[in-house]
Amino acid sequence: MRLYLLACCCLVSSCGAQGQVEYAIAEETPRGAPVGNVARDLGLEASALPSRRGRLVGGGPGPAYFLLEASSGALAVGEPVDREAICALQPACALSYELVLENPLELHKLRVRVLDVNDHAPRFPLPEYHFRVAEFLAAGARFALPSAHDPDEGPHGVQSYALSPDPHFGLAMQTRGDGSSYPELVLERPLDRERQATHRLALTALDGGSPARSGSAQVLVTVLDTNDNAPVFEHSVYRASVPEDAPPGTPVTRLRATDPDEGANGEVRYAFSNSTPAELRRLFLLDPQSGEVRLGGPLDGQAPPLELFVEARDRGLFGLSGLAKLLVDVSDVNNHAPEIVVTSLSSPVPEDAPLGTVIALLSITDRDPGENGRVICQLPTQLPFQLKSSFDSYYSLVTSGLLDRERVAEYNITLTASDLGSPPMASRRTLRLQVADVNDNPPRFLTQRRQVEVAENNPPGASLFHVSASDPDLGENGRVSYLLRDIDIQGSALSSYLAIDAEAGTVFAKAAFDFERLQSFHFQVEAQDHGSPALAAAFLVSITVLDQNDNAPVILYPAAAPRNGSVAVEIVPRLADADYLVTKVVAHDPDSGQNAWLSYHLLQASDASLFRVSPDAGEVRTARALRSSDALKHKVVVLVTDRGEPPPRLNFYLIVSLGCLSCVFLGFLLVLLALRLLHARPGPARPCSGCSCCCPGDEYEKYRYNVRMLPGSHFTPEMVEIAGMGKLTHTYLYRAALGVGPSSNNNLVPNGDAAGNLAKGGGLLQVPASCIQVQKVKSDHFNAILVVSRRRKG
Repeated sequence: MRLYLLACCCLVSSCGAQGQVEYAIAEETPRGAPVGNVARDLGLEASALPSRRGRLVGGGPGPAYFLLEASSGALAVGEPVDREAICALQPACALSYELVLENPLELHKLRVRVLDVNDHAPRFPLPEYHFRVAEFLAAGARFALPSAHDPDEGPHGVQSYALSPDPHFGLAMQTRGDGSSYPELVLERPLDRERQATHRLALTALDGGSPARSGSAQVLVTVLDTNDNAPVFEHSVYRASVPEDAPPGTPVTRLRATDPDEGANGEVRYAFSNSTPAELRRLFLLDPQSGEVRLGGPLDGQAPPLELFVEARDRGLFGLSGLAKLLVDVSDVNNHAPEIVVTSLSSPVPEDAPLGTVIALLSITDRDPGENGRVICQLPTQLPFQLKSSFDSYYSLVTSGLLDRERVAEYNITLTASDLGSPPMASRRTLRLQVADVNDNPPRFLTQRRQVEVAENNPPGASLFHVSASDPDLGENGRVSYLLRDIDIQGSALSSYLAIDAEAGTVFAKAAFDFERLQSFHFQVEAQDHGSPALAAAFLVSITVLDQNDNAPVILYPAAAPRNGSVAVEIVPRLADADYLVTKVVAHDPDSGQNAWLSYHLLQASDASLFRVSPDAGEVRTARALRSSDALKHKVVVLVTDRGEPPPRLNFYLIVSLGCLSCVFLGFLLVLLALRLLHARPGPARPCSGCSCCCPGDEYEKYRYNVRMLPGSHFTPEMVEIAGMGKLTHTYLYRAALGVGPSSNNNLVPNGDAAGNLAKGGGLLQVPASCIQVQKVKSDHFNAILVVSRRRKG
């Protein structure tokens, strides 16, 4: 009746939708028990099921657990279902079927859940279990008991355990890592085999069914007789003190333990337990029978207190032991000096290292404890370094000042470490630190400028002077090369004048200097090192070209360029008075200073009493009045010299002709004048011709003694000047103007009819109707003596 009601309850709670229905029944439900009406639950016509050949398909292999009645659509149990048999340990158990209908073909799913019932009792693997327990075990000892198994699921499985009452044992549950629990046998009171040798207990496992099912197993405990009294020390902790410098063999202390057992079980032996470090077991000696502890080695470097564990064990079959702790205080003696260990050292260090650069990492330790092990470190105060504490016993040696390799290339840093003991002990360590060079110094000249004098006409390739710069840096940073900073000198590059030896610094002349073209110039010599980046310095040089007397004076007027071997000719009046100006010799010397100071001397004359030459002005004058008895032609040689060393000389030959006033001579002049007028007339560009260029009568006296003839080399062929003498003081010119240009031969060239002007630097000196006596020509200016015959207008 219980199973049937359960099936009805599950049927009411089932539901089907969209061709699927689910039912639930309890396992072991008897055959024929109804499960549900499939046709009603699926909304099908029950009467149509036979005609549509309705049938159940599925359920897996095995017996037909459920049957479908085709006429009514009722589903009933065909065979009792054992949940544990078909689903084993699965937490949920269900059987799936399909309802197949034909005409038309339809498929509906059915799922029947099998519900567990408490139909199994817990069971232990064995009916009896044996345990052997020594009587010396104290309360609280635990022993694992076997677990029971119940194939039912959930609350129907094993839920609890129970142990039969016993004054010495109890039951406790423990949980494994997977969440399952198991029972443990707990010793609640110490055992005494002499009073009870065995203990029989019953272990029962209970499930959570209603009513509950159970299973039991027997537990037999056998008590073993053992040495149940362990040795006991008089003190659990012993303390002793020994000086650090105590020699080996010094007694430290004595330990004592007692065992109330008799015979071998009461005999005690002493030993260091395994908890004592091996180093301390070698350092201390323990007498196994008396328990006396002696010093076995030096205590140097041991940090107090030293902790040792001493075990006292009896000689029973199951020897029991007691344990005591021995604390040995080592009284420190200041017998260790600080130890300085260089962990790392960066040497060399660049001289441009910034402040705070770490040079070295040091470890400074003192094995003494307390104040004897506290360390104070010191460095010499004059060094650019300092110590900084990093962590624990480590220190950093860092830069505290700027380094300069050129001042100090290497440091010997002595580090002193002393402790605070009494008396204190100290250690010293010297670090050798080299300073690496960087290119931080440019080349340096001893002076910033130099004045050099060079005589002109020097041979090309001659060494002029030597420059030297020093660089205190090392290697390539200190290797200096020299070069000339190129500039423009009168349109030419400096390199066309000078060259320099890049390594030696010697400056050579590539060409000869000419004072007349170049008097002085300035340039810079650059010294550059080979560092990266390279540094440089400049040196200013002023070159002054010294003049040499290498140019002879040049006669500018009268020009000594004779035609057909003739010399310059001057005509003077036949009866000229004394101090009459015959001509003025104009000379020029392109040299400078004393080398250009000219003096004029009468070197030779056909009549030495007739002529004289002023030494400074170069004027040739009559020394006395001319007589009718004097020769008509005189040869005068004028010597022009400068004051240089050696003084070059220039001889100037002058032919002086004396003219007489006669009709023949006047007629000759008129004929010559007419011929010149005929030659000049065809030119349309000439501004005047014939007598139209003659001077007015009111100016005759002004040009009275202006009787001269300029050499033809100064003019173009059509430009000829003719002058008279006495009352014929007119001057005739066939061109209106002459110009002087800065040409190499100082020739006079025609330049139109314009007002006179002097243009600097290649300009023209232009004057109307003029005769030019050039006195001195320079490259940038002109000096001229003007002997003018004015042009007649109209």
